[in-house]
Amino acid sequence: MCGILGLLLADEDANVNQMLFDGLTVLQHRGQDAAGIVTSERGRLHLRKDNGLVKDVFQTHHMIDLKGNFGLGHVRYPTAGSSSCAEAQPLYTNYPHGICVAHNGNLTNAEELAEHCRKNLNRHINTDSDSEVLLNVFADSLVKRENKEGCDCDVETIFSAVETVMKLCKGGYAGMYLINGIALVGFRDPHGIRPIVMGTRKSRTKEGLTDYAFASESVATDTLGFELVRDLHPGEAIVVTLDGKVHTRQCIPAEQTKHAPCIFEYVYFARPDSIMDGISVYESRLKMGEKLAYNVMEAYPEHDIDVVIPIPDTSRTSAVQAAYVLGRPYREGFIKNRYIARTFIMPGQETRKKSVRLKLNTIKSEFAGRNVLLVDDSIVRGTTATEIVQMAREAGANKVYLTSAAPPIRYPNIYGIDIPTRQELVAYERNEEEIAKKLGCEWVVYQKLDDLEEAVRSAGENPEQEYESSCFSGNYVTGETINDPYFQKLYALRNDAAKLEKLESAGAAQAGLPPGSNHGCENLSNDKRGPR
Repeated sequence: MCGILGLLLADEDANVNQMLFDGLTVLQHRGQDAAGIVTSERGRLHLRKDNGLVKDVFQTHHMIDLKGNFGLGHVRYPTAGSSSCAEAQPLYTNYPHGICVAHNGNLTNAEELAEHCRKNLNRHINTDSDSEVLLNVFADSLVKRENKEGCDCDVETIFSAVETVMKLCKGGYAGMYLINGIALVGFRDPHGIRPIVMGTRKSRTKEGLTDYAFASESVATDTLGFELVRDLHPGEAIVVTLDGKVHTRQCIPAEQTKHAPCIFEYVYFARPDSIMDGISVYESRLKMGEKLAYNVMEAYPEHDIDVVIPIPDTSRTSAVQAAYVLGRPYREGFIKNRYIARTFIMPGQETRKKSVRLKLNTIKSEFAGRNVLLVDDSIVRGTTATEIVQMAREAGANKVYLTSAAPPIRYPNIYGIDIPTRQELVAYERNEEEIAKKLGCEWVVYQKLDDLEEAVRSAGENPEQEYESSCFSGNYVTGETINDPYFQKLYALRNDAAKLEKLESAGAAQAGLPPGSNHGCENLSNDKRGPR
């Protein structure tokens, strides 16, 4: 899962750099592995990207160089490919026109498409990133149509290229293309799995003109002063040309699309103050807490819970409502160190385990002698939950009960969430009693999948809305089955041992880089001729 942001300001003399920085900071929860910004200044591109948090990647001298009135920003959470700095986004190709891409999601046929690009399109794929495939398929389609029609890169050519991308690329994805000197393009996969919204505002410097924004979440457009217009439809592209004209196209016919947004966005990834596909994330989490409480009372009608305590931060909203329905006090029992990354996103089991104790500390008076109900948003590998249950006991809890606002996760996610192998999941081939024993708590209660989907659905306006919930059900909306060879390849690439080996090899390779190579992340703009 990544965060993407694209901005186009009506004033050609304006600079979008600070707004991109601020917007990426708001989206930092979506990825803490790497960050990047590219801007376009009267036909010249400026790019800065590197591993690290937004505040660390962009220093003052970088921001000064990132001039221009439109650009893209990206924060990365690695799934496909590696954590190499070379795969930090935005990615760039100089032909044709100079095109950049910022992408969130995962292509399930990236390997085949990369081979197609090399053999049939004569385009070099330099990394393992599926985003580079998205970039090159789009660029090649632009070139071919321009050559065939003998035309410049007009709106019809852009829509035709996006249509080619959507027909060739399988998986869940949302993204943006920056076509230098021409347009900003937002697009969403035919199932609408990954989120992307569009926002507008009146230009601050050009009366009567409009600024445009695309983002993974509405919270980014809100923070930057844009009004949320709408989510992009499944299979839709929106082109905003430099003259401020907006063009929309359903690149995949509506009857061939099936809107199934990822339900894990509502459970975990999105900020509670975001609106996604017309649904308040906050409201959906309140509903999750309500239904979770009823599940607890159904399973344990004679429960002896004294207090309800959330596992910060995402579960707070659900925990508040669960406590209300259960008629038990809500208390803050864990204090979070906000300078530690989200442990679910962290690579490596031991890294996640060690980080839990650095991230959280207990308020012992809230646990001492009490039977505590801990509420988590989800339980993935169980590493965090096991440590937290132990911390509660060390703080003096009499009994520790654990609940999850999400159902048991028993299957890999293939659309951009790092749930790669069933064997690493605590719920794999275990029932609730066995999971509780594994985690060290008295009992565990999970949300039911039907209840989760209804909780999200009831916060919106479409009572028939379906969701991508494959990590709970094993049903993949793009047609894959759990026995497909793709899952074996995914396991080989993404299990913790493979990740550790990849990190170690990357470190060794970077140790031999020449001075000034910036760990493989050269700035695109290296023109030192001074102002023009």
